[in-house]
Amino acid sequence: MKTITSSNFNFPGQKSVYKGKVREVYNINDDLLVMIATDRLSAFDVIMPKGIPYKGQILNQIASKFMHLTQDIVPNWLVANPDPNVAVGYLCDPFKVEMVIRGYLSGHAAREYADGKRVLCGIEMPAGMKENDKFPTPIITPTTKAAVGTHDEDISKEEILAQGILSKEDYEVLEKYTHALYQRGTEIAASRGLILVDTKYEFGKTKDGKIVLIDEIHTPDSSRYFYAEGYQERQNNNEAQKQLSKEFVRQWLISNGFQGKYGQQIPEMTDEYIETVSDRYIELYENIIGEKFEKADVSNIQERIETNVNAFLASYKK
Repeated sequence: MKTITSSNFNFPGQKSVYKGKVREVYNINDDLLVMIATDRLSAFDVIMPKGIPYKGQILNQIASKFMHLTQDIVPNWLVANPDPNVAVGYLCDPFKVEMVIRGYLSGHAAREYADGKRVLCGIEMPAGMKENDKFPTPIITPTTKAAVGTHDEDISKEEILAQGILSKEDYEVLEKYTHALYQRGTEIAASRGLILVDTKYEFGKTKDGKIVLIDEIHTPDSSRYFYAEGYQERQNNNEAQKQLSKEFVRQWLISNGFQGKYGQQIPEMTDEYIETVSDRYIELYENIIGEKFEKADVSNIQERIETNVNAFLASYKK
């Protein structure tokens, strides 16, 4: 199965290219960013050796759909989607923190809680909770934005302000936007029979100083979803929740002795396993979006992307 795991384009007006864990971002004339969602899979901040068919298309299309569904409450960077794997948006100066919001005690928060910690990023977590219980109100637990190959680190609002990473005014805008986006995401998820457990948002400033949502939103890579049906019953019976997220890959890696720690070997992902991961991503898309996934032509992904982006840039008017 054909995948795109890296790119080396040279678009008209291209100034630079930044390669993240999953996305590759091309700066066009210091005005636009062409963001290509590759099929790379990252877990525990480590990029897996093989790509996942259609993963980039899935992430790009979910993120773009949610950008449109939230633009009435929070402005965003998106201009167009000239290709199934591509989002084009305004050049922004990204804030160096990711805004993580948690409605439930899951994932990293649950692991910290199990270790006996009751304060996460300066926020006190109630006593007597068990994994996957709902918090009384959603909590924001920011992380620093790590470079590729290094881990994001928890940080509190107080530390962000004390270190001058963000101004108080900017942080409060991000806080307000994060709560509004999570509320909207929760409502949309509920309409699909899902629970938006936790998610992360990234923001940046446009050239004219406007704070906008950038990157991805409510994708299975940036969010955790549970199926709403049977949630409470599973909690009451101390059973694992039925998840829609990248967590199934993390659990597979953990069960095969890998958590991204020094000296650990990435277990081999067979073609059969890769196909099951691709199928799960398609299932995620169809559940989250509520529409059937249409597979793009992958016979020559690089050529397709290059043709589509060049056509868009040729017709783009500021």
